[in-house]
Amino acid sequence: MKYIFKYLKPFAFLAIISPLLMIGEVFADLCLPRLMTIIVDYGIYNGGDVSESVLGSTVMRIVFGEGSYSSMQVIITFGILMLLVVVVGGCFGVLCAYTAAKASQGLGNALRCDAYKKVMSLSIEQTDKFTTGSLVTRMTNDVTMIIDFTEMLLRMIVRPPMFLIGGTIMLLALDISFGFVMACALPIMLIMIILVLSRAVPLYGVVQKKLDKLNSVVQENVTGARVIKAYVREDYECDRFEKANSELRVINEKVLMLMAIMHPVLTVVMNAATIAVIYMGGWQINNVAGSGMSAGTIMAAVTYITQVLMSVMMLTMMFQSVSRAMASVKRVAEVLDTDPVIVSGDKIGDDSEVAVSFRGVSFRYPEAMGSPVLSDITVDIKRGETFAIVGATGSGKTSLVNLIPRFYDATEGQVFVDGINVKEYDLHTLRKKISYVMQKSELFSGTISENIRWGKDDATAEEVAEAARIARAEDFVNSFNEGYDSYIAEKGASLSGGQKQRMSIARALVRRPEILILDDSTSALDLATEAKLRDGLKRELGDTTVIMIAQRIASVKDADRIAVIENGTVSACASHEELMRISPTYVDIYNSQMKSGGEAV
Repeated sequence: MKYIFKYLKPFAFLAIISPLLMIGEVFADLCLPRLMTIIVDYGIYNGGDVSESVLGSTVMRIVFGEGSYSSMQVIITFGILMLLVVVVGGCFGVLCAYTAAKASQGLGNALRCDAYKKVMSLSIEQTDKFTTGSLVTRMTNDVTMIIDFTEMLLRMIVRPPMFLIGGTIMLLALDISFGFVMACALPIMLIMIILVLSRAVPLYGVVQKKLDKLNSVVQENVTGARVIKAYVREDYECDRFEKANSELRVINEKVLMLMAIMHPVLTVVMNAATIAVIYMGGWQINNVAGSGMSAGTIMAAVTYITQVLMSVMMLTMMFQSVSRAMASVKRVAEVLDTDPVIVSGDKIGDDSEVAVSFRGVSFRYPEAMGSPVLSDITVDIKRGETFAIVGATGSGKTSLVNLIPRFYDATEGQVFVDGINVKEYDLHTLRKKISYVMQKSELFSGTISENIRWGKDDATAEEVAEAARIARAEDFVNSFNEGYDSYIAEKGASLSGGQKQRMSIARALVRRPEILILDDSTSALDLATEAKLRDGLKRELGDTTVIMIAQRIASVKDADRIAVIENGTVSACASHEELMRISPTYVDIYNSQMKSGGEAV
């Protein structure tokens, strides 16, 4: 609940006035049965003689003055008074609904924004631990649950208690004997509520976990739709979805069955109490002279006991909502209470001869078993140098460059950028220095220019075009009817693999970074296009430090230095010509790619 109160604080006025407005609505509802009593007893049965009613005589005297009154005068006067009470109560109710919705939606907006910002601040390992499907559920379904509960809480926090207390007082004021009915009905309802909720509450947390799993399956299938179709795995994935969906259905059915049991039982108790009130009232009219019981009194008693028992049912619904909301609050709080593993420092680096330096760096992924991915790596990368990394699949190439922008932190050793340990860097400043083109090209729905401007949001049209030209994307962009204003689908689905890679490179280049990391990001380009791209980088970004990972020797042989990684260690680091003399591993890679039958291709 502390999170609800915390995020309601900016809307304190609305949160306070909403229950107060509800008091006005409840007071109006409690007045109506009393007014109806006067219409029935004195307007219909007593011929307009209201002398025995203090309220009736006072109102009639104010409206018509002293004298006798007809039945129609009493009926019309108190009928209009009931309408006015209904209108006033309705106004209070509408205002209460508005203020409660305003406060709860404001809370939801702030909570969702903070949860999203926290997710953005978490490291890759932390978001992987939560899973994408779970994070989506927490920021959508769980926050919606909290919003709905908050709105209901503001509207209902006073309504059931007021009906319970006020209705009981009004009922006993009519006749003390009606208290016996209340004493019998309330314990039965409370016992039923406790039994049902004690079993239903733990299931709400399970429901949310099953929903997480379902969302994860959907997210994976939508993202990997092409792979699923390519391998004809539609039936398998449909079965996997059906299993997750069935598990969610089964647990929801258990909860709904429990709640379904409660409602008819409470309805039976409420109707039995109504019958008991009518019976007791009728018996007193027929058998107890001077009891003061009347048809109007019985009608009012029925209304009041209905209000009282309905208030208990409202409280039941509130407890149900509290159970679901608390499960959702706990899940959102897990995100908000998670401290980022990657914490920003406060230093800002200056220009240094050595752009990137690894000193005795070892790394293993969190909670991973076995040997570390990287072991005791010591390498200096000079400013303006083109530094390439080659090695077998799984040798740790990507893991090494991931340590530079602090996607992960080294387990042992230190990583320096411009002479400053990356752990001491201001994260925003560090990552502003770096442009990272990843193995998998990630584009966003929007225009081509919008995607390129991800690298620099205030880039001019000329800067966007220049970045596309260097990345060799200019030709295919101009082939579109709308050029840079052409819309591309989510994840660049409307582009080929090579086009997506060139778009990603253009996005990196528009920033004019100090350090450019190309993680096997030209694998979909032909050798001629890749050669032109490398020439453009040398010509236009001569001062930029380029760190490139590639599988093809042709992509890296012109680099200033090439590091060969084997089993997480740097076995050799030199120019292409030098490596051909000193590194058997590099020679093997070269021969496997560049020669066929002993002849260079």
